[in-house]
Amino acid sequence: MKITAEPRSDQWNADDFIGGPRTFTIAGVKVGAAEQKYDVQLVCEDRVWRPPLTMLRLLIAAWGDEAAVWVGRRVTLYRDPAIRFGSDQVGGIRVSHLSNLPGGKRFSVALSESRGRRKQIAVEPLIEEPARDWHAEADALTDADSLRALYLAAPKDSEARAYIAARAQSLTAEDGAA
Repeated sequence: MKITAEPRSDQWNADDFIGGPRTFTIAGVKVGAAEQKYDVQLVCEDRVWRPPLTMLRLLIAAWGDEAAVWVGRRVTLYRDPAIRFGSDQVGGIRVSHLSNLPGGKRFSVALSESRGRRKQIAVEPLIEEPARDWHAEADALTDADSLRALYLAAPKDSEARAYIAARAQSLTAEDGAA
């Protein structure tokens, strides 16, 4: 069981990444409802990511300024504890990897870090893993424990989970008939 400590919030916060980075697929971009200019909607997520100006500029530099182009692209976010708000070190969300980078290579751009200071910001290309063939994996398994582990690894609310559950049920029926 995965333990979570999620606040009641409509957005992702830096503390949500204490357990490590997470990769998301962008579902859309809309005008922000809070202090940030835009809300980036993420596939299969109830909360939005509200990128700060520096990260927004990074995304524009890498992907362009047309929101429709961003849909379906992927981003890896992480918690950077060194982010400051005024004189306080509060932590913030940064981008480490992006899909669809120009040339599929590391991307770097000089952006304003604070008043009068520029900093080189770099992101790595997001290398996608090949799609798993959940059906073939389930068909190859012959015991309930292995199928249970595969079920938990499959995306929530997916057709793959339904198939794996049906496969487990058929194995149970076969064992009962034997």
